[in-house]
Amino acid sequence: MKTMHLIIAAAALAAGTVLALGAFHPRGAKFDAVDVTGADWGKDFHLIGHDGKPRSLADFHGKVVALYFGYTGCPDMCPTAMAKLGEAVRELGSDGEHVQGLFVTVDPKRDTPDVLAQYVPSFHPGFIGLYGSDEAIARTAKEFKMFYSAQPPNEHGGYTVDHSGYIVVFDPEGRLRLFIRPEATAQSIAQDVRLLLEQSRG
Repeated sequence: MKTMHLIIAAAALAAGTVLALGAFHPRGAKFDAVDVTGADWGKDFHLIGHDGKPRSLADFHGKVVALYFGYTGCPDMCPTAMAKLGEAVRELGSDGEHVQGLFVTVDPKRDTPDVLAQYVPSFHPGFIGLYGSDEAIARTAKEFKMFYSAQPPNEHGGYTVDHSGYIVVFDPEGRLRLFIRPEATAQSIAQDVRLLLEQSRG
């Protein structure tokens, strides 16, 4: 019970940080997501793609980047978020070519490159799964104020991983701009991404 209280408290603190930052960044543009423009964190990541290539934010310059932290064994939140993100990209039509979806595993022990290669592109063929050492994943999650915690395994050795549910979004210049809430729709995600693309062409 104490562990669960700590998990809830940590998740609430992370969410509160994001929401508080958004409150201090009023914009002429009306995003459905939390606007975190100007945050002094969430600068970059250095992980490995499911194709074996080292990946960092600079690799996707010129695209809106949507970064999600989860794991392939997640029963609900992860497939829902990734499915909505894939639907949003398709809804954008030709603009979808300027969006890069990334899935960072918080369970690198089970989410091998082969597992990620099967799972992540199933939501959209252009999406890439990212993995790394335990230390690299922890460092990246901390950089983006994301929380995760593996739960004790059951009698069969299976376990779940509690984690944050926001989608982190960068504009085409590589600047952290938005935190998309778990309750966002594919339509609202597409609208926010379209707005970021229009601003970059401005």
